[in-house]
Amino acid sequence: MISYLLQRVLSILLSLFGVSLLVFFMVHLIPGDAALIILGERASKEALTELRKEMGLDKPLYQQYGKFLWDLAHLDLGRSFKTRQPVIDEIKRYFPATVELTATAMGFSIVFGIGAGIIAAVNRGKFWDYTTMFGSLAGISMPIFWLGLMLIFVFAYTLPIFPSSQRLDTILDLDIQHRTHFYLIDTLLAGNFAAFRNAIWHLILPAITLGTVPLAIIARMTRSSLLEVLNQPYIMTAHAKGLPKWVVILKHALKNSMIPVLTVIGLEFGYLMGGAILTEHIFSWPGLGSWLRAAVEARDIRPIQGGVLFVATVFMTVNLIVDLLYVYFDPRIRISEEK
Repeated sequence: MISYLLQRVLSILLSLFGVSLLVFFMVHLIPGDAALIILGERASKEALTELRKEMGLDKPLYQQYGKFLWDLAHLDLGRSFKTRQPVIDEIKRYFPATVELTATAMGFSIVFGIGAGIIAAVNRGKFWDYTTMFGSLAGISMPIFWLGLMLIFVFAYTLPIFPSSQRLDTILDLDIQHRTHFYLIDTLLAGNFAAFRNAIWHLILPAITLGTVPLAIIARMTRSSLLEVLNQPYIMTAHAKGLPKWVVILKHALKNSMIPVLTVIGLEFGYLMGGAILTEHIFSWPGLGSWLRAAVEARDIRPIQGGVLFVATVFMTVNLIVDLLYVYFDPRIRISEEK
């Protein structure tokens, strides 16, 4: 296990080096003058020259990249040239919103995805099986931006049930002291249960939008994995002993079919962490995706580089945790490693 962990950590470090190289040169390939975009067209030549010098744009690319790696080795992601704030502080400010949205979306997809997969597997070849699989296929094929806009149109404007933007009503937000920047936690710490319910209410539409695709994938994986286990002899023996059907399915079959499902859940969680940009933009959600999009539009180099590296690190860390859990829980992998 330790050797496997060391190999994976080394692989992550090499991958992050590749990501840093790729994002650095891609940022510099974006057309336009970063200093001019930040200061505006009316900026003086002296101001533009000074900002280019401050950003290091007056130096060759290899020197700029060397400076970037040197700062990165000291865990320094630099400062935003637009807001003048340290990039790490901005990540701490915006990342909790993305985590809150992603965790809620993942919880929604896990509960309904596993439930739909169980229903489909138990009713194989019947109406509910076809209905569930058709729904999962539609969920995988449905564009996120279209689903988000339709949910806003139906449930925020036609039927004004849910809010369509932000994380909390402005009036309630003024009464909350943001200690962790996790609104569900901060509202509870403030003892403001009305704000807590309001924060949950704001999460529903974006969480459904973001969680629809992983829900469909989890449902299909649960179905296929559960069908494979249901044909095993020990499941037939449990039925022959007279155990209730749902006890056999939930206690014995589902438990032994969860390893591939957990793998998919981990991978999808990593994808959601880095792929929430569209959902955050549609719902004006002030998360990491919206922050990165604004940095790209402003050609703010350091937030782009630091943000992409941070998202890549989170994605690879989640994958590493899933792989370690897979190695730990799957006896066949442990045996092969011991040999």
